[in-house]
Amino acid sequence: MKKVLIVTYYWIPSGGAGVQRWVKFAKYLQNFGWEPIIFTPENPEFPSIDRSFEKDIPSDIQVIKTPIWEPYNLYRTVMGKKGESINAGFISENKKSGWKDKLSIWIRGNFLIPDPRRFWIRSSVRFLNSYLIENPVDAIISTGPPHSMHLICLDVKKQFPSLAWIADFRDPWTNIDFYKDLNLTWISNKIHHKLEKKVISGADCVLVVSNGMLEEYKQLNPKQIRVISNGFDDTDVKKSGIKMDEKFSISHIGTLNAARNPLTVWKVLDELCKENDHFKDDLQIQLVGKVDFTVLDCIKTFNLQDNLLKIDYLSHSEAIEKQQSSQVLLLLINQSDNAKGILTGKFYEYLAANRPILGIGPADGDAAEVLNQTGSGIMVDFSDEQITKNTILEYYNRFKSNTLSIKPAAVNQFSRKSLTAELAKLLNSL
Repeated sequence: MKKVLIVTYYWIPSGGAGVQRWVKFAKYLQNFGWEPIIFTPENPEFPSIDRSFEKDIPSDIQVIKTPIWEPYNLYRTVMGKKGESINAGFISENKKSGWKDKLSIWIRGNFLIPDPRRFWIRSSVRFLNSYLIENPVDAIISTGPPHSMHLICLDVKKQFPSLAWIADFRDPWTNIDFYKDLNLTWISNKIHHKLEKKVISGADCVLVVSNGMLEEYKQLNPKQIRVISNGFDDTDVKKSGIKMDEKFSISHIGTLNAARNPLTVWKVLDELCKENDHFKDDLQIQLVGKVDFTVLDCIKTFNLQDNLLKIDYLSHSEAIEKQQSSQVLLLLINQSDNAKGILTGKFYEYLAANRPILGIGPADGDAAEVLNQTGSGIMVDFSDEQITKNTILEYYNRFKSNTLSIKPAAVNQFSRKSLTAELAKLLNSL
């Protein structure tokens, strides 16, 4: 069996979206003739802990861990946040940013390039250069963000030029939605772009998760570029025994930051509550995961706080069940320049839940195309109040008549096992 070394920051017991893609690939790779070896930090800073993924990994998979130093304890001391976990991305659950927050973001963007995990690069390169001499593999894969993982493999590739390297981008680097919020100097911006281009041109293959990202990274002239999307695992989805919510639940599962705040949805729901007392009594907005304070402020502004059920965290298995029991799933795309190419990992699990999806985002984007292709729901443009209102009313009327269901088509192409078969085929070709 061939061997592939996977360099990833996120690994079990990490919760959140960052861990799922490569846990699921590792779960199925042996079925297609590839033995995964995981290289990951010994003491990383995870946004949450979720041990439900432990069941996914075969007991004979080798996981190599080495220590990492990260500046987060220093950050907590300066910010007065001892004991608090660090949120991934830009999300504030409690208050507006003060000068300390703004300064820490500026330092993060301009001095911790490409990210705060940069202090693991040098020691990891030394370790892997020695390890790979005694334990050769057939390919290496780096997955980011954090993009420091790519810089590790970039240096390892210099020592082993014939070793096939795939650089996997779960999210963009310099085109990610919060990049502009880093307040970069011109020199820092130049360094970020230079490092990104080095990775893109140095990898034997660049792997991305959407067609939008494919078009974006083609501009940097990679040797080869492929799309393998995120997906869902059939074994996670319950086939029976799901009790549907009694309320007309509209559920968002996952991190909800300010860039995804669906003002149009809150405004429309407020109007419908005022127009129809039964609708107000039946409505339940379910937000599962970390929620930016600006979103909660908007919900209060539109008098929807009595209809809100906020759940701070669910394990992955519990989140899957919540998706299946919801009446409607709310899919929110970041209002950013790269919105058309955004396809979140959660999106595919929404597809597997077999519940109607109300998407708010570009009506001509990648997510909209998949919704149309599968018949799983509708994507409404960010500011289109009328279609948003018509869609919610249609779903509500079908809920009241007990006919709110869908029959999606062609979703099996997004199963984790099928996607791993594509990955193995790509590895075999390098």
